Parts: sequence; C-alpha cells; structure tokens
Amino acid sequence: MQPFRHPAHTQKVTLSATTTENDPRAALDAADFAFTRRAWVDAAPAHVYELISDVSAIGRWSPNASDVAFDRGAGPRAGAWFSGRNRRDGKEWTTRSQIVQANPGTAFGFVVGGAENGIVHWNWTFHPQGRGTVVQQSWQLLRLDPVLGTTRADLDALRRYMTNSVETTLTALAQWLAEERSRFTGERASRDVAVPTNAPQGDESCI
Repeated sequence: MQPFRHPAHTQKVTLSATTTENDPRAALDAADFAFTRRAWVDAAPAHVYELISDVSAIGRWSPNASDVAFDRGAGPRAGAWFSGRNRRDGKEWTTRSQIVQANPGTAFGFVVGGAENGIVHWNWTFHPQGRGTVVQQSWQLLRLDPVLGTTRADLDALRRYMTNSVETTLTALAQWLAEERSRFTGERASRDVAVPTNAPQGDESCI
C-alpha cells in the first residue's frame, strides 16, 4: 500500500487579493506545521502494531484521548472510521477519523475528518531494532481551519502542545511494554525508558 497523500498536497490553491487581505491565514502554509518523534520500545513490531492499530487502547498512553472506538463492524483496515474524545486546555470534543494506512507490523495512519477533506494526518511506523522496535509517530496539519487557530502563533502553540502529547504517549507506551514484558518473563522492568527524540522530516533510518 502506498503512503497516504492528502488531496491538499497535490492541488495548488490560490487566494484572491480580497481573500488575502481579509484572512490572516492567507500567509500560512499547513505543510509548515508538522513534527515527528520516535522511541525504542521493548517489543516486536508486530505486537506494537497490534496495540496501536487497536485504537480503543490509545487512552492507556495518550494524555489527551479517551473513549476511542471503531464504528460498528469496523476494524483496523484502510477506509474504516472511528470516533474519540479529545481534551485540550480544559475543553473536550469528539472527533471522527478515517484510517488511511494499515500495513501490519510496519505502518498505521489515520486522518482526523476523513481522507477526502481531513484536517490532521497521524502516522505511526514500526522498525525492528535489536529485540525491540523503534516506534515513530508523526503529526501533519493538512489544511488551515479557524477551529485550530487563525495566526502563526496559534498554530505554533498547537504544534508544541501536540509535540508534548506525543512525547508523553511514546514514553508511556515504552513503559507499558517494559512492564508487560516483565509480567510475562519475570524480568525486572527497566527504569531507563527511552526518551522520545526528534526525527528530522523525511528521516526514516531510525538509527
């Protein structure tokens, strides 16, 4: 399956002079707002994929998501939809998301709002390293929307907030997997959980 490409990334959008003058978002480019973080976890890629693609489990690790569930009859496959609750700055809301990539053991991705006109693309990749996996999580703004902010400062703040959320999620995931291994093998879970690191955009080496 080919990596997901949102229609907004393949179409050139032009703004009229009137629109440019009246819309503070006119000078912004959604593609500027993205980041990637990665961390090593003590589990095989297939197992980590199984956990992440079960979207109902994300609340175990994410500080901002809860009550996530697939639509009736849906599951972790491209085209499927799910809903979830999100939290930020004391506010809560429900989102609808559609899976756009589901490659067992290697990659999983979804778009908030759906593949055709979504607003944010979330993507996970899983690369074997030693006895574990380097998990890479990416966030990409696909289009501008007033609900997310109307200025560069707004969107920079959103990106920082989501970056912190992802780092917390990856750290919690690594700790959870270390404790899971300890329960099954009797090994003592390490306190030295890998700290998520920045992965330059386009860097897939995970080394």
